[in-house]
Amino acid sequence: MMSQAVQKTYDVVIIGGAIYGSSVAWWLTQMAGFDGRILVVERDPTYEFASTSHTNSCIRQQFSNRTNIQISQFGAEFIKNFRDFMGGDPEVPHLTLQSYGYMYLADTPEFARTLKESQAIQAAEGAHTRHMSRDEIAAAYPFYQLDDIIAANHNTVDEGYFDGGTMFDWFKRMARRGGVEYIHDEVVSMTLNPAGTAVESVTLKSGGSIGCGAVVNASGPRAVATAQMAGLDLPVRPRKRYTFVFDAAQPLGQDLPLTIDPSGVHMRSEGRYYLAGCPPGEDPDVAFDDFEFDHSIWENKVWPIIASRVPAFEQVKVINEWVGHYAYNTFDQNAVVGCHSKVANFVFVNGFSGHGLQQSPAMGRGVAELIAYGAYRSLDLTPFSYQRLETREKFVERAVI
Repeated sequence: MMSQAVQKTYDVVIIGGAIYGSSVAWWLTQMAGFDGRILVVERDPTYEFASTSHTNSCIRQQFSNRTNIQISQFGAEFIKNFRDFMGGDPEVPHLTLQSYGYMYLADTPEFARTLKESQAIQAAEGAHTRHMSRDEIAAAYPFYQLDDIIAANHNTVDEGYFDGGTMFDWFKRMARRGGVEYIHDEVVSMTLNPAGTAVESVTLKSGGSIGCGAVVNASGPRAVATAQMAGLDLPVRPRKRYTFVFDAAQPLGQDLPLTIDPSGVHMRSEGRYYLAGCPPGEDPDVAFDDFEFDHSIWENKVWPIIASRVPAFEQVKVINEWVGHYAYNTFDQNAVVGCHSKVANFVFVNGFSGHGLQQSPAMGRGVAELIAYGAYRSLDLTPFSYQRLETREKFVERAVI
């Protein structure tokens, strides 16, 4: 990664080079007729603390909003045809989508009805989600303890986990091959035109100033600080999410679906091991550099729940653990994507609230289309616009983990 920009002005300056900065950058190189100069400014090229580096790399069709379902359907297509999307280069690896699915367990009649309604929406979009009775769950996955469970939704087609790190790596590599410049620096301020309708330039920590045709906020949990540089508000805050990888003394005889327990704890197979995760009991906004680990969460919350739901997990050993950040949209827990209503060249791609990695192929493509052509061409992402924050019209999605 270069230490300084080659040019003084770029058609697109992207702030943040993790999964979204790199997805938008690469997709811009794929936009026919667009030959603008692109700069990605990344403050930490190791990506040690980026949400991308702490992801569990999962993808699901099981949303309640049709647009979210369509976004994930393209994501699955992209993963399964990754080399083709990357131009057929034999150096590009194939990505495998481990489709053992999400298992949403319902312990109340109301939740069961919500799952059934969501299943109908998913089926109408072509997803293969099944609504299952307790007996059907027990027959397919006899390791669960289901005394309190009424029903579940499950899908084993194009739903599971994949190697998100490799996808990210190749977004970066192929963006660079397409002429995108990456520099190790940090945007510390922005200068708007006198009317306040556009960002004219960004100032770097190293002292330089870069002119820009458009600026993309791809700053993950730091998105609010980036927006504030342009005088804009954004309800996106860092929230801690804990992950534990564990070994079981009695391994299950089959894959463990990504199981969402009614408590909010989730767990799944992770090769020969298992992975579990959850939010903390209280879920406050935290500083973007706060990665302090609460070791009581495993003993007090996660382990009791997984051992109750899967009795074979009464004897387990944690072999790895980490805390990462959701870029959490406190307004409606869905992304903010598109141009600002007044500062028209300021482009948001923020606040994914845990859906980010799986949505990055479709969202990156959409933002690139918006920049290159002034409109979405493949999939209408207008429901995610910044304008909904101003009108207070929430993007309603009931399936938020």
